[in-house]
Formats: sequence, C-alpha cells, structure tokens
Amino acid sequence: MLHSLNRRLNRMMPLITPVSILIGVICGSRLSSFTYLSPWLFAFMTFAGSISLGFRDLLSVIKKPAPLFVCLFVLHVAMPIIALAFGHLTFPGDTYTITGLVLAAVIPTGVSSFIWVHIYKGNIALTLSIILIDTIVAPFAVPGILSLLIGTNVQLDVSAMMSSLFWMIVVPSLLGMILNEWSKGAIVPVWSPRMNPFSKLAMAAVIAINGSVVAPYLTDFSWRLVGLAAVIVALASTGYLLSFSLSKLMGWSEADQTALIFNGGMRNISAGAVLAVSYFPAPVAVPVVLGMIFQQMLASLVGFLIGRRVKPEPSDTASSAA
Repeated sequence: MLHSLNRRLNRMMPLITPVSILIGVICGSRLSSFTYLSPWLFAFMTFAGSISLGFRDLLSVIKKPAPLFVCLFVLHVAMPIIALAFGHLTFPGDTYTITGLVLAAVIPTGVSSFIWVHIYKGNIALTLSIILIDTIVAPFAVPGILSLLIGTNVQLDVSAMMSSLFWMIVVPSLLGMILNEWSKGAIVPVWSPRMNPFSKLAMAAVIAINGSVVAPYLTDFSWRLVGLAAVIVALASTGYLLSFSLSKLMGWSEADQTALIFNGGMRNISAGAVLAVSYFPAPVAVPVVLGMIFQQMLASLVGFLIGRRVKPEPSDTASSAA
C-alpha cells in the first residue's frame, strides 16, 4: 500500500509544492507557529533519502571525478555568482531579495534529483556520489559563499547556520548510509518504500509551514512579485542550461549528461527555506519559496525534453507527463 502511495506521490511531485504553499498562505499564522518542526521534518526527509546511498557508490566515481567536480563547480561557484548578477541587474539595492536569490542558488543539490535521474536512465552512481559529497560540504560551502558574496550587507550567523546544516543534512545522511552499509543494502527494499511516502508528506508540511511565514509577501500581489518569479524561473533554467552545455562540451555519455543536468539544475530547496526562515528576515525567504513553486515543474519540463531522446521507465511515465 505504501509503495503504491509513493508512486502516486511521485506522479504528483509537480503539484505537491504549489498546493503546499497555497495551504501555507491560506493558513497563515495558524501554521507559522510550527516553524520549530521544520528542521526535524527535514532531518527525517534526509534520512529517508539517504538509506539508499552507500559509501561504495563513491568508488566508481572517484576513478572518473571530472563530472563530480564540474557539478560542484556549477552548484557552488557558477550559479551563486550568476544569481548575484541577476539580483543586482533586476533588483538593484534590494539587499534582501539579492540575498534570497544567492541563497536559493548556493544550497546543495536536491535529493529528489535522484528520482528524475532514475526515470530518465542517468548515471545513478554519479548522482548518489554528488548528493553524498555535496551533503558533506554544504555546512561549510553555504555559509562561506554567502559570507563571501553578500558580505556585511546582511548579518549572518555563520556558526549557527553551519550547525543547523550539520544536524539537518550531514548527521541523518551519515546515519542512513551507515545503516545501508551495515545491512549490506538489505535495508533499502524493506524500509525505503515505507518511509518514502512519509518523506514526501514531510516535505509538503515543511513547504506549507515556511510558506505561512512569508504569506504576507505572497498575498500582496504586485508586478514586482511577478518579476521576481520570472527571475527565479530564468535563474533555475540557467542552471539546467549551464549543466547541459558543460556536459556536452566535455563529450560525456548521455547517462552522465542526464545526471549533471538534474543535479546542477535542482536544489534542496526545502533546506534553503528552513535556513531562510530561521536565520534571515522574512523577505529573504520569498525568492526561496518561489523557487519551491517552480522547481518540480521545471524538472518535469526538462525531463520531457530529455525524454525525447531517452525513453523513461514505464512505471514512471506519468511523472514525465506532468
């Protein structure tokens, strides 16, 4: 039953995010008082996604590390700089919006990228390695790059942010991978189908809670908000395009290209929302929450374009059709 529910939720991925944000906006203050639950829910999501990761997956990638390094370059060097440029060009002088754009770009790759890479027959080992390495470096990379690019324009509690990322991402990830190694992979077919649907429901809860915090900024409709949404879509699309261009330039296989496209284009946007709400003024969270709305939709569109050359798994065809 849970496996069937998970498949249905996979197909609904592009809809879960906007519906959750809508619920958060409607509920407003009734949900915003539960923000303390977001880190715990996110830690569970990370653990549920990490039990399918194994340290052995790194071995095959270490032999050919170029795709891994290129993806990390896109995630933590190129896209944050591009986001900073987008922010200064489109919202000059708006420090909070610029910070939100950079934060949305610098957070680690999303675990949900594994789903899309699997559907479109990408390099799974490379994807798992990127998620693993990026998870480990995130507590250092995210605060460090924000400090470097944003500087003193916005006050950053770097140590608290590192601690939050460590407990939300690194600890549950390592725990999941240790269980995977200890059980020699036996934990995956048993517990992954049981936890995955709850993980997606936890993601919906996190999005709704964080959406409620920025509800006043989303309900106050203006052309500025529309313009910000357009910038978010353009920025995310640039991540996909840059990843595709670099992988094509390097002459990598289609499987490696697919892995780099999704990992370079997607972000652990729920983690970004938790950080934005916890450590920044509410306006900083607005670009991150808008990124939530469009991420899975853009992934569906990219999957459709990739699907023109790679036939997706039959059981997951509905996911690409979204």
